[in-house]
Amino acid sequence: MKIAFVGKGGSGKTTLSSLFVRHLAAVGAPVVAVDADINQHLGAALGLDEDVAAALPTMGAHLSLIKDYLRGSNPRIGSAEVMIKTTPPGEGSRLLRVREDNPVYDACARPVELDGGTVRLMVTGRFTEADLGVACYHSKTGAVELCLNHLVDGRDEYVVVDMTAGSDSFASGMFTRFDMTFLVAEPTRKGVSVYRQYKEYARDYGVTLRVVGNKVQGQDDVDFLRAEVGDDLLATVGHSDWVRAMEKGRPPRFELLEDVNQQTLRTLRSAADATYELRDRERYTRQMVHFHLKNADSWGNAKTGTDLAAQVDPGFVLGEDATAAVSPAAADATV
Repeated sequence: MKIAFVGKGGSGKTTLSSLFVRHLAAVGAPVVAVDADINQHLGAALGLDEDVAAALPTMGAHLSLIKDYLRGSNPRIGSAEVMIKTTPPGEGSRLLRVREDNPVYDACARPVELDGGTVRLMVTGRFTEADLGVACYHSKTGAVELCLNHLVDGRDEYVVVDMTAGSDSFASGMFTRFDMTFLVAEPTRKGVSVYRQYKEYARDYGVTLRVVGNKVQGQDDVDFLRAEVGDDLLATVGHSDWVRAMEKGRPPRFELLEDVNQQTLRTLRSAADATYELRDRERYTRQMVHFHLKNADSWGNAKTGTDLAAQVDPGFVLGEDATAAVSPAAADATV
């Protein structure tokens, strides 16, 4: 399952996404966690020292490798240089799978040991001083979008992405790449304003959106959120001594997280799992192509000097039975 955590800056989406990743690891699920926020805090929230988290390899720095690997032998893509963040897979492309080993994971992912298991962590990279005034942060998250476009995940496999804050997620088509989007909202007018904006923007794209209320202090806060977001309110989280200790860098064993918050995480997982049977692979692929053609017309064709519409394989549908090239590691695993 591909799962996004979004919300207003400071709403606690990184905290919630890290708790969800820990929960998945604790039940033995394979997890790829991706920090796609401009403020890179997911590694620290998963228990890494700040210096270790800052030294993680970045997807943006390995974009050429990612493109070259995913291109495979796709005859519609002449070289990695003409691939853009929205380039869709087709026959001959290589696909990524959650459980496999491959050169993209080797370069960009690092295992993080949690007390419930191990997850793969990937980060886009920080917005650096060299980027100021000359680059958009979405040039970094483009590596995430490209990987999601080529990623095939099955039941009980999870890709969890901590997204950029607020409505920045809509600067690309990446908001359509998820089976479930959890919007973390505080019980305030500003907290729910992001929900309304997200709901409006996502309305025509079949995005499955559920709200997780955070920093909830009592029934009045729950009633406020219910009145503002209705049935989209899935669960709430209040004060947590466990989270406070984690934020101080001294997290107890995960099994000691409060029962009420453990139940919230189980509710989130059940809601995400329920979307598996509802997957519309053809729509997912159509949306991928839609945003690719928009980007091609807007800037991609001019930048690459190529008609990027020709990269679209009209007979290809991304899914677990996709006919694109399987990576060598995955092929070995099936022998």
